[in-house]
Amino acid sequence: MLGVWHFSFTVSDLDGAVDFYTRLLRFELIHIQEQNNEYTRRVVGYPDAHLRVAQLVVPGQPRGLSTHDLELVHYVVPQGDRGDHNIYNPGQAHLALTVEDLDEEYGRLLGGGVEFFSEPQTITAGVNAGGSMVYLYGFDKLVHELVQPPPHRLKEYRARLAAS
Repeated sequence: MLGVWHFSFTVSDLDGAVDFYTRLLRFELIHIQEQNNEYTRRVVGYPDAHLRVAQLVVPGQPRGLSTHDLELVHYVVPQGDRGDHNIYNPGQAHLALTVEDLDEEYGRLLGGGVEFFSEPQTITAGVNAGGSMVYLYGFDKLVHELVQPPPHRLKEYRARLAAS
């Protein structure tokens, strides 16, 4: 295992999803591509598959082997159905993003119309005690988590960055 290549979400509208991730979550769009070819059809296992795919990065995040952090996939054909979006359902996932100031980000996103599960919560147990976090619904009701690490984890992170 060399590392994580990217995280991906299937979305109902690629342009709307790209807008959400770039405008509200501050990802940077690398490119959008059309995948309407035999190779893609074999990979995804649908004989008539036609996809639109966007690749995005977290600005300033060190690059590994991959050129992107997040991939958004819109199946033009076949069209899917979101189904039950509740996070307690098996197969559901969420993307956790680190922020420096959770209260500031919460206010900014709330002002942008983002729906949250709750107000930010202080983490009171475990390895991240002293930090804070909140869950939110993103585009297509995809679940995301914003985490402000505890002060000692941020200090350790900054020290590693400075040393590299």
